[in-house]
Order: sequence, then structure tokens, then C-alpha cells
Amino acid sequence: MLTTQGLRLLATGLLMLTGPMAPAWAQPAVPGLAPIRVGIVFPLTGGSSDMGNSARVGAQVAMDEINEVGGYLGRKLELVVRDDKGNPDEALKVSKELVEQEKVTATIGFCNTGNAMKALDVFQGARHVLIVSCATGTVLTAKYPAAESYIFRNSARDQLQTQFLVNELVRRKLGKPALLVDRSGYGDTGLKDLEAALDKAGLKPHFVARFDVGAKSLDAELARARDSGADALIGWTVGPESGVIAASRARVGWKVPQFGPWGLSHRSALENSGGAVEGTMMVQTILPNRFLERHQTFFSRYGKLSKEAPIGSMMSAAQTYDAVHLLLRAMFQGKGDMSGPAIKKALENLDRPYRGVVTTYAQPFSANDHDAISANMLWLGTWQSGQRVYFYEDDAQKASVIRRKQP
Repeated sequence: MLTTQGLRLLATGLLMLTGPMAPAWAQPAVPGLAPIRVGIVFPLTGGSSDMGNSARVGAQVAMDEINEVGGYLGRKLELVVRDDKGNPDEALKVSKELVEQEKVTATIGFCNTGNAMKALDVFQGARHVLIVSCATGTVLTAKYPAAESYIFRNSARDQLQTQFLVNELVRRKLGKPALLVDRSGYGDTGLKDLEAALDKAGLKPHFVARFDVGAKSLDAELARARDSGADALIGWTVGPESGVIAASRARVGWKVPQFGPWGLSHRSALENSGGAVEGTMMVQTILPNRFLERHQTFFSRYGKLSKEAPIGSMMSAAQTYDAVHLLLRAMFQGKGDMSGPAIKKALENLDRPYRGVVTTYAQPFSANDHDAISANMLWLGTWQSGQRVYFYEDDAQKASVIRRKQP
């Protein structure tokens, strides 16, 4: 994360890319210049609102920082916010509004895989850059060939998360996993990735149950999983239902390890479980690290805009903050060309590392790869006394060494 002084230094360096400009970088944005409008679309209401609102605040933190030092060559950046309500049809509707009516320069968004999938054609058809900062369905960056695609992502795709979890099962010599997977686009694609990762390790699901999003109790499913003789549990769903799984597991007295994707780290999982998520394990791209100045600065500024505790979705907030800054760098590298093709080309060829909150992004995208996160950048997190922490102490000690993307 960049401080105000850091952004000023960035501005000085980027001026060399854009040619001689008035020295207004450390000044407020120039009055009268039209703002650069960036669309964001997240679930701000509904069951996934913890993700969406954290992402919205993360985007605002980035925008405020950028505008404090003059925006883009004196033009403020402005968020055009849309709520997809966690509903695919609404996601399609508001995506069309942003691209076709609001004519935003680019869009950052989506927390739900099914919502994003419903809307992808809107962005691709208009040659309009979309950076997915939260949703993790593997299919999102696979629908179109990367060389032609306008879809980028800086969240960890499910293919990586499922393999990470299966590797953890193998590490612990757990060979009979039970899978509880929701009935959604996210659940459908996640189950395929889980089965593929297990097959690669020579394992098979010992027990599989599907359930509806919005379920308030899964006691019956957990009891059947327990009685099946499974030795581990992976719950594949979003935050609220991850909490329901943990609560039901506690009620039926099943003490096997519980694992989950990043949704298990959301505040809604903690709240819906009544604290039963304590000790469960989940995939993370970021966990609080007091030794990293960029973390401390980001969380301090975030706290000035939102007093939520804990943050609804730390990953959504940090990844969306980073997405805004990656987009800004692409704008500068395009030397004033704000068209979709120009931003796409710049993102694929970023020539300077960006020191973000999640990681330092050095060539995060290419013409053949639109996913910024690689397998080596994942951590195993856990809930401890209502806080997200590293599961392994060794990881916590090594976390100050930034993990950069690997091929």
C-alpha cells in the first residue's frame, strides 16, 4: 500500500511515461475537469453483503488516496456504485447500466461467481475491462481465451484453493473427506474443482451432500457425514452458510477438522456459527501482519471509513483496494488512451511493480494469463478468539517476506 508520499513519488515516475505535464501532482484535483468514472458492482445487500460492503470500502480507500494527490493528471477518480444484491439477474441489469448508460471507463466487481458469469458477456462484448476482485470461480477467467479476454482477476481462483485444501488433507494423512457444497454457480464449479484436486491426489470424496443457499440448519447433513466415517470436512459455500456448517458440526458433536475456502473467513461465518468456527481452517490471500507497514496503513484508513469489527471480508477489502491501484497504473501506462483495448494491453504489460496490500504485483497479468494470484501466494488461516490469524506459527513468522506471483 502506498502512503500519500509514496503516491507523490509514483506520480513523479509516471510523468516520464506520459510526457511533460503541469506539476499538479501534489495538489488537489483541478476543478472543472471531468472525473474519470470507475464502475463497481458488488452485493451491498443480501447474504453476501459482508463481502460486498468490505470491497466497496476498500475501493473508496484507494480512491481517496489517489484523489488526495491530484487523481489522474488533475482529474479526480469517481466510483459509480451498483448493488447486484447477490442476484444474477440483477448483476446482469446493473452491469449493462454501468457499461451502456453510465459509460464508465472500467469496472471492478463481483463477489458471487454465478453473478459474474451472468454478466461477463456484457463486458466482453463491449471490449470493456472488468477486474474481478472477489469472486473465485475458476470459469470466470477461462470463459474466453486470455489473448481476447477483457476479464482480469486478482482473487484466488477456486482451482488453486481446492488444490491447496487437498494438499493440506494429504499433509495430515486425511483420506476420507466429506464435502458439503451449496447449490449455486459457485458450488457447482467448486465441486468440480474439488473432485479434480482429490483425483489428482489419488483420493475420492467419502461423502457428498448439497444444500440450498440460505439454509439455517444442516444438522441432518452433518450427522450423515459423521456417521459415514469421514475423517475431514470441507464446506464449500459463502460466509453465512459456512457458519451454519460450523454450528451444525458442533451440535452433532463431530470433531473432525473443518476446512473451507475464503468464505469461511467472513464475519458472517463467525456470527452465524455463534463462535463455532473457532479452530476451523480456510484459504487466505491476506492475514493481518503487524510487521507490514502497508497492512497497518490500509487498515487504519479503512477504519476511518468503516467501524466494522472484525472487517466483514478482509480479502474483499484488500483485493479491491489493490485492483483500483492496478487499474490506475494501467491508465497511466496507456498514456491517456482510456479505451478498453488500451487498458487491456496495459494490464497485460505493466512494466513497474506495484507494492500492494495483498502482495507486490510484478507483471501480474500477461496476454496468456489474466489471474494475478498464484498457488504460492496462499496461506492457511484460522479463527482464534474471534480474529483471523495464521494457522501455522511458521507462516506467521515468514509472512513479512512477500510472496510474488510464480508461473
